[in-house]
Formats: sequence, structure tokens, C-alpha cells
Amino acid sequence: MLGFLNFTLTDLLDIVMVAVIIYLAFRWIKGSNAINIFIAIIIVLLVQIVSSALGMKMLSSILGTLIDVGAVAIIVIFQPEIRRFLNNIGRHAGDSLEKRPMLRRLLVKTEVESVDAKSVTSIAQACQEMSEQKTGALIIIRHKDLLQSVIDTGDIIDAEISSRLIMNIFFKNSPLHDGAMVIGDNRIIAARCTLPITERTDLPARLGMRHKAAVGISEQCDASVIVVSEQTGKISYVKGGDIKTVDSINKLKLLLSEKSE
Repeated sequence: MLGFLNFTLTDLLDIVMVAVIIYLAFRWIKGSNAINIFIAIIIVLLVQIVSSALGMKMLSSILGTLIDVGAVAIIVIFQPEIRRFLNNIGRHAGDSLEKRPMLRRLLVKTEVESVDAKSVTSIAQACQEMSEQKTGALIIIRHKDLLQSVIDTGDIIDAEISSRLIMNIFFKNSPLHDGAMVIGDNRIIAARCTLPITERTDLPARLGMRHKAAVGISEQCDASVIVVSEQTGKISYVKGGDIKTVDSINKLKLLLSEKSE
């Protein structure tokens, strides 16, 4: 019965790898609604392992059946987290390709330019004026991810970037002011786009739907997102699910320049 105490190096490696996987999974879903379910699943798995090792056949059989049936349910429950996890794996793989130009040229056909210095200045100027006027805005600057599924939800603009055009689009009486603007290739690609809302529960209550949408899209792609609050006029920069308050236009220019190189 105590045969499970015969510990080998392989067993140690197995435990370490499982622990790492559990830790990474916990990090990915931390702050989401699924965290309590995740903890419950870990407890059930631990109880099943212990009951099986101790020869508690009935309890082990019941928990084993529960785990088998629950496997499909887990995929459904954790669908947003699984998608985010796979997106991040793909993003890190893309970063690795950057270090191997020849391999990248073979695998990646499309190169996307984000925004140049002139475009950065126009975007920053528009954000500054909208901030002063407390005009709400949500601007996505795409990088490697083409965001075609997001663009398809809005209206195609395909115009040169200018601070005046950006402000006109987000003007409160404009039919295009609701939703997000997508910028890439030094052009305003689309406006009035619909974005996914983050499921995180650890965000400050003061953040509105624009901020939650900005976090939501940044969790799923490598885009940089700018939010201008309609209530406070404050400018926020969102990347990879992280929100930074921008206290100066020069700081915004620096952030956009760094991410567009």
C-alpha cells in the first residue's frame, strides 16, 4: 500500500513539472472569475490522487469519474483563459522568429508597419486635445497582429492619420464616436469597432467600459491601446493587459515610439 513512497528522480521531475504547470495556469487566470473554480479543481485532483494511493477504491472511483466527465466542462469554463494562453504562446513564438530573420521570412508573409514619428505626433496631439475637452476615445494601434476580426466589426475609413480627423471621429455627435478606432500602416483603418470585454475582476471600479475593452483586446493580441476617459479626461496606455496612466503627452509619444519600432 505504501509503494508510492518509493521515490525516484523521475517522480521528482514529474512533480516539479506539474507544479510549474499549475503555477503558470494560476498566474494566467488570477483576477478572473474562474479562479475559484480552478482552486476547487486542484483540490479534487489532490483528493483523488491521495485516495487512489491509499487504496480508497470507492472514493477514488467516484472522483475519477467526476474528473473524466468534468474535462469537457473545464474546456468550456476556461475557454477565455485557454484562448489567452494560446495567444501568448503564439506571441512569444513570434518574438522568437524576430531573432531568426530567415525563418521569419519563410513563415510570415505580411509585415505590418505600425506608426512613424509623424503619425505618433498626430495621435498624441489629438489625445491631448480630447483629454482637455473630456472627449472619450479608444484607439488601437496594431503591430504584428492584423486584427482583421476587429476591423470587420466596424466601418472602414482608410485615411491618412491626422489629429483633426481623429478628433472629428470621436466628437460626441459623430456617428463613428462609439467603439474603437484601429490604426496601422500609418493610416486610420477603421472606426466604430467592437472589442471584447475583459473578464478580470481585479480592475479598479473606477475604470469604465472603454478601459475594460482596452484590456480585453490587449489580452488577445500585441496591439497598443490608448484610452481617453470621458469622465476625467485622463489618458491611459494599455499593453498586454497592463494599464499605465499617461501624465504627459511626451510620455505617450515615448510609449508609442517604443512599441512602433
